[in-house]
Amino acid sequence: MNDTPRPTHLHLRSQTLPLQDGDLLAAVDLGSNSFHMVVSRYVLGQLRTVDRLRETVRLAEGLDARGGLRADVRQRALECLARFGQRLRDIPPQRVRAIATNTVRQLAAPQAFLMPAETALGHPIEVVSGREEARLIYLGVAHAQPPKPGQLRLVLDIGGGSTECIIGTGFDALERESLQAGCVASTRRFFADGRLSRRRWNEALAEVSAEFQQFAGVYRGLGWDEALGASGTNKAIGDICAAMKLTKGAVTVEALPQVRDRLLRAGSIDAIDLPSLSEDRKPIIAGGLLVLEAAFDALGLARLAVSKAALREGVLHDMLGRGSEADPRDASVRALMQRYGIDAAQAARVEATALQLFERVALAWHFDVDDRLRLAWAARLHELGLAIAHSQYQVHGAYVLENSDVAGFSQQEQRFLAALVRAHRRKIPKSAFDALPDRLQPGARHTAALLRLAVLFHRSHEPGELPPLRLAAHADQLVLALPKAWLDARPLLRTDLETELQELPALGVKLVLQTT
Repeated sequence: MNDTPRPTHLHLRSQTLPLQDGDLLAAVDLGSNSFHMVVSRYVLGQLRTVDRLRETVRLAEGLDARGGLRADVRQRALECLARFGQRLRDIPPQRVRAIATNTVRQLAAPQAFLMPAETALGHPIEVVSGREEARLIYLGVAHAQPPKPGQLRLVLDIGGGSTECIIGTGFDALERESLQAGCVASTRRFFADGRLSRRRWNEALAEVSAEFQQFAGVYRGLGWDEALGASGTNKAIGDICAAMKLTKGAVTVEALPQVRDRLLRAGSIDAIDLPSLSEDRKPIIAGGLLVLEAAFDALGLARLAVSKAALREGVLHDMLGRGSEADPRDASVRALMQRYGIDAAQAARVEATALQLFERVALAWHFDVDDRLRLAWAARLHELGLAIAHSQYQVHGAYVLENSDVAGFSQQEQRFLAALVRAHRRKIPKSAFDALPDRLQPGARHTAALLRLAVLFHRSHEPGELPPLRLAAHADQLVLALPKAWLDARPLLRTDLETELQELPALGVKLVLQTT
């Protein structure tokens, strides 16, 4: 393409987070037991915590068997988010990330909760998969307690609804697993009536241990040099061990049975009397201790030190990575391209043209930097499904993107990419964008239209320079102007573009084709 794109309000990725000393960043963690917020100041290339908020919400407590959320728990969550939102008012939106985890993942209709939740908080809320949650947890722990070079580390995080297990080295997670067993969920599952007994404990322990056994062999085979526990359950049990004078704050294979025996002697959850245990954590400690004992048994743990960091710290450091050349999402896209044998040269041609078109309509269509990034990634991945079959390859590619664990991406981001890949050729199904929240719909539909045009211009898969493409947007109308002689020499492209006149209205876009 010969002509230079006109300037827009957009910046390259490296400029999306132009941090300067003194700038604030915030991470919000919508956990299944507690909601957390941490605010940090960027100083000399490092993050210094300036504020923390934590509220016990017990979101998992309100989850029913059909994936619904009890009204009082929902209201409790919204009120907490509104208070968090007040603290975030003075922080620029691009420096705030809110992450929802296990309980929101299990909701049958997550948007029914997320829409009012985002309104209360004043920021979008990303839902992450269990393995992405595990990656962020490991990142937070690794930055808080930097590992020795070459050291393998096991990180165990017992949350309210799930437990994440990670083996990593340096700042990279090598193995990531997420189990449907957390302190709130396991207490409800095994001790719903509040009664404690050794028989019930042993039966429950066998069930939870079986879940760890699914990957315990792989983990033990890989091994680790040290084990760290993150989040409130591990810290609470470490504090109990110290208060009982069993350790200095770590959890050990010798101390754990003594804590468990003292807990069981209470006979009921209401009567639990463990030193240093807060009243707030008392109703759910049985489930957390159960999961920890199962982890010790299945993984053969001898000692678990307690980390001061968790998911929210990982989110902050991930934000720093997103503002640099170390964006983990770029690495994930490269890995997908390699794994599925995507034609890199063709992907680059389509990406370059798609972004040229993007620059021409960015102001009119109110695009932002995130829209640009997603369009670029979708262009790189649009032929992913060819590794499965040529017929309907856009369907195969969309399925892979929506259902894979892709490090660095939230579930909404993966669905956005899947929708663009699904809609990049042939007929556009009415349901292609249904999985996206309303706030992402306009950007998804408009970038999908640009991707379709870019793919058409490179249908031959051959290198070759395009003529100047003039593209303008007016409301939901795209006006594309091409040199008449050039287009007349390409009857297949003309036919494809004429077909697009009928197809793009499915995206809410009307295409007008002009020749010059």
